[in-house]
Formats: sequence, structure tokens, C-alpha cells
Amino acid sequence: MSSSSSSATSLYNLSSSSSSRVPATVEATERVVRLASGSAVVIFSVSSCCMCHAVKRLFCGMGVNPTVYELDHDPRGKELERALSRLLGGGAAVPVVFIGGKLVGAMDRVMASHINGTLVPLLKEAGALWL
Repeated sequence: MSSSSSSATSLYNLSSSSSSRVPATVEATERVVRLASGSAVVIFSVSSCCMCHAVKRLFCGMGVNPTVYELDHDPRGKELERALSRLLGGGAAVPVVFIGGKLVGAMDRVMASHINGTLVPLLKEAGALWL
């Protein structure tokens, strides 16, 4: 087949080896998606970020035990941060919350969902909350 067929196949290569022909941006985005779908609630955070701390406290206060990825503790955290920023359409990249493998968004979206009553049903549907 054509070279476009082989590049489409390599697009799904989740290997993090340096010999991979997948661009770093695609690889970082694929890693975000893979990590985000690994638990019911996933938070991408930076340990020194006050908004990240607040969103983690919100979920813990609700009885949810989120999986937290501290990007400043990851050697490739900056790449993940750029991928998250692209997923959000630009702007601040943390905190970013995924529930049930689906992007909820940054702190503003999480708080809006909490206030309007849609956060708890999302958490129940993902199996993160049993109220």
C-alpha cells in the first residue's frame, strides 16, 4: 500500500522508545489517552499548583479516590502538559480531569459540573462513587 497506510498504522504505536517514528506530540497525546482510561477518575496535576490541590481535595472530599499524575514528577511531564493543553484548546494545562476515560476538562468545567449537579452522576456512571 501507500506510505500513508504505514504511517496510519504507526500512529497507534504506544511505544515510548526513542526509535519510534511516531511524532512526540502524537505519542504524548496517546499516552494521555491511555493513562486517562486506566482508572475511573484521573487527574493530571502539578504538585505546586493550588488549583490542582483544590480539585484533588474536591474529589477526596466526595469519597472519590482519583488516580493522580503529577506531571512535574514525570521526566516527560512537559510533553504531557503540552498534549493536555492541546486537548483543552489552549491555555492552562492543569488540572485536567477525566472521568470514565472521558475528558471533563479543567477546574472551571469540574466546578460547573459540581454546581449544576452533573458531576455525581458522571462519577456514579464511571464506578467512582457508590452513593
